Amino acid sequence: MNVNKNTAVAPLEVTEVLVENSSLGMEEFHRKSHFWGRLTMWMVIILTLALPLYLSFVLGYHPGWTPIIAGFLAFATLVGYAWVIEPISYYPTLGVSGTYLAFLTGNISSMCLPSAASAQNALGVEPGTKKGEIVAALAISAASLVNIAILAVIIAGGSYIISIIPPQIQNTFQYIIPAIFGGIMAQFAMKKPLYGIIAMIIGLAVNLLPIMMFFKGVICITLTIVICIYLEKVKTKKVHAE
Repeated sequence: MNVNKNTAVAPLEVTEVLVENSSLGMEEFHRKSHFWGRLTMWMVIILTLALPLYLSFVLGYHPGWTPIIAGFLAFATLVGYAWVIEPISYYPTLGVSGTYLAFLTGNISSMCLPSAASAQNALGVEPGTKKGEIVAALAISAASLVNIAILAVIIAGGSYIISIIPPQIQNTFQYIIPAIFGGIMAQFAMKKPLYGIIAMIIGLAVNLLPIMMFFKGVICITLTIVICIYLEKVKTKKVHAE
């Protein structure tokens, strides 16, 4: 694809140039993504552990292993399933590079995933494709830079900003994450309305049943995937039968 310097190039055409004409190729791109992704992840893990280790064993503020283990188990009971489910469920949309970026940056469900899904939808590319992965990586990178810029301002004057926000508005903050998930679900459900209805029914049923919080997310995701795969197989058999 020849790109005229004097001609405005649409975002999708830029994506095609990146994917089709890149000298690296996707295999080399993935290899470099794994190298830098693992390196930066380990750097963040080491830096994250450095402060508590310093406070515990250098300054002598170690609280003992009993409260540490108890706190870890309590936290793992609530969100432990996400450590396995989230990388698997988000990967089709984020891709290899997007997954590293998202889990390094954080705010996956509230920022990275919506940014990737919105960019893919705006450019008309499918998740799980080469173009989809490039678009997701660029969208997450841009969102992360914007997030850092906004956070820098908020951290500098966060107390003052929160103090001037009316309590009525502050009470709505608890609905931000559900609203984001609802928007993402609606976006994908428009392509497969039946699967969206199935996911809603399963989600409502599981949350109304007396099931431990730890298992609710796992059950919702697993049941939805299994039922949708089964329906796809039934549809494929009918097409071949005809």
